Amino acid sequence: MAAESFFSGATQAFELLGVGAMALGAGFSFVLAAIAWKRTGSGERAFKTLRNTLGGAILLGLELLVAADIVKTVTSTPSLTDAAVLGMIVLIRTVLSISIEIEVDGVAPWRRALTSGAQVMAKSTRDATS
Repeated sequence: MAAESFFSGATQAFELLGVGAMALGAGFSFVLAAIAWKRTGSGERAFKTLRNTLGGAILLGLELLVAADIVKTVTSTPSLTDAAVLGMIVLIRTVLSISIEIEVDGVAPWRRALTSGAQVMAKSTRDATS
C-alpha cells in the first residue's frame, strides 16, 4: 500500500513538473524574446529567441510527461490495453518531440552528428553577432 501511494505521488509529481516546465518556460521565453528585441532592435532575432526557448520548454515538458506515463503504466495492474495506450502516447509524444527539435535546430537529430565542429562554431559566431 505504501509503494502504491509513493508511485502515485511520483506520477503526479512528474505530471506537475511537465506542465510547470511548459508554463514557466513559455513565460521565460517571452521575457527573453522581449530582452532580445530591446537589445538588438531586431524582431527577427526576438522571434528566433522566442521560438528556440519555447521549443526547448515544450520538449522538456513532453519528456517529463512521458516519464509520468511510464511510471503510471509500470505501477498499475498490467493489461494489454494499458500497454497499448502507453505505446500510443509515447509514439505521439516522440513524433512531437522530434518535430519540435527539427523545427528549433533546423536539422534532424540523426543529421546533427554530420555537422562539423567548425560549422557549429561559425554558426554560433554569426548568431552572436546578429
